[in-house]
Amino acid sequence: MSDLMSRITIEPGKRSGRPCIRGLRIAVHDILGWLAAGMTEADILSDYDELEADDIRAALTYAANALDHSIVTVAAA
Repeated sequence: MSDLMSRITIEPGKRSGRPCIRGLRIAVHDILGWLAAGMTEADILSDYDELEADDIRAALTYAANALDHSIVTVAAA
């Protein structure tokens, strides 16, 4: 997993500091949005020659890790 996470870069001057893929101007958010819109991995790789299959997996891993935290709810009194 750490090998995948090494593909994620954050640079203050690039894409407003959003997490990107390997220093490219393609943000994790872009990949997640394309997948959510129904694009397949093959579609994305065909449209963006600079991306690799592991880049898509890295974006998904980054998102999963970002959401992997406890949620505490408080019952109303």
